[in-house]
Amino acid sequence: MDSQKEALQRIIGNLANKNDEMQNFIDTLNHALKGVQANSASVIGDLDEEFDSLYSVLDEMKESMTNRIKQEQAHKTQELQNQLTQCTSALEDAEELLEFSTRALSIKNPEEFSKAARQIKDSVTMAPAFRLCLKPKVSDNMTHLMVDFSQEKKMLQALKFLPVPKAPEIDSDKCLVADNCITVKWKTPEEDSKIDHYILEYRKTNFEGLPRVKDERCWEVVDNIKDTEYTLTGLKFDSKYMNFRVRACNKAVAGDFSDPVTLETKALVFSFDGTSSHLNLKVEDSWIEWDSTGGKGQETKVKGKENKGSGTPSPKRTSVVTRPPSVKGTRDRFTGEAYTVLGDVVIESGQHYWEIKAQKDCKSYSIGVAYRSLGKFDQLGKNNISWCIHVNNWLQATFSAKHNNKAKPLEMPVPDRIGIYCDFDGGQLSFFNSDSKQLLHTFKTKFTQPLVPAFMVWCGGLTLYTGLQQPSFLTSLEKNDSEMNGSSSGIINGD
Repeated sequence: MDSQKEALQRIIGNLANKNDEMQNFIDTLNHALKGVQANSASVIGDLDEEFDSLYSVLDEMKESMTNRIKQEQAHKTQELQNQLTQCTSALEDAEELLEFSTRALSIKNPEEFSKAARQIKDSVTMAPAFRLCLKPKVSDNMTHLMVDFSQEKKMLQALKFLPVPKAPEIDSDKCLVADNCITVKWKTPEEDSKIDHYILEYRKTNFEGLPRVKDERCWEVVDNIKDTEYTLTGLKFDSKYMNFRVRACNKAVAGDFSDPVTLETKALVFSFDGTSSHLNLKVEDSWIEWDSTGGKGQETKVKGKENKGSGTPSPKRTSVVTRPPSVKGTRDRFTGEAYTVLGDVVIESGQHYWEIKAQKDCKSYSIGVAYRSLGKFDQLGKNNISWCIHVNNWLQATFSAKHNNKAKPLEMPVPDRIGIYCDFDGGQLSFFNSDSKQLLHTFKTKFTQPLVPAFMVWCGGLTLYTGLQQPSFLTSLEKNDSEMNGSSSGIINGD
């Protein structure tokens, strides 16, 4: 009976999964149908614009060529008109001279005839009719402005849709996720000299498989990529995966998207846990600050026996600030001089990285990890269940690594921003200068309980940065443990 129920439950589970797959596919088909309608209207609009543009070019060319013909006509008309005017005037002068010459033939007096002959001779010499070129300066031929559009007609008749670029192929093996950057590389299935640029789209997701239509974020777009790779920088990974797809574009059309690729971008994302913090700390998701007035007016005596089993002696204060009874149980964790707050995440396996930046005037702070059994009076590093580095700028400046009430001085400047790397399975907790990548200190131990990020601050504030990838420079350090063990920062082994 039980085995039959198990078998039936498996069948029901398979049917449910198949139903989910079919529903997702139906959503995809409906989305595609809407896309066909929208995209068809879009390309028809684009076609109208292209033909309108072509008509506009033809109209401009016709107007330009018509103006050229009219200019030629005006030029020739002017030249011929000028010649006509000159010739008409010369003809009139020649007719008057001819009439005068004819009358001279009838003169009987030799002296008058001789005088008239000389005058006629001089007039003929100076007559315009004998100095004009009796040939048109321009031809009436306009054939040099004729056009033949037979070749262009053939070209227009040969117009067809521009070949769509083939969908690129993303090379998953060459894609790289590191240092909060993602480099995506792709290739084209065939050589295409008409490709002008590429468009990359990406979106965060918590699903490992193909992108889904339902319950997904919108695609982010990176346009006008000239190369076959692109690097997204400065990312915060607040989801487990990221989908990518790319398409090629020529001057007029974009091709199909590549098959989408899903890259794992898992990173530790957490905030300060306000319910665990000391009352003298103002707490936001990624920011804490010392507040001397927190819980003021609510004081109570603290006896040494109240701290039994916490791992450290009770603070030597006769009174501490406590929570008003009305909020008891919501923020009753650290008290006394343990100005501490935990992260709201539990680390039970894997490799994780986060960073902390302190205010410049911060008097004292500690950053590290601890077991969840950390007592409410415990100060970080003063017991065997917490590991940290401590910065003290009060009275005498110190910079040290602390564990089990032992401190190792760190002979180096305090960085503006400190990176914390926790390898739970490998039993390693390392601290780095985030800017210079310098190793500050490493604890080597075997973690036997789940860890929580832990922070202490007094007279100052801390800013938390999470969602960060394990820096690539750690890879080379992990490959050479012996080099790390011999570093000048030293190692404190945990108990």
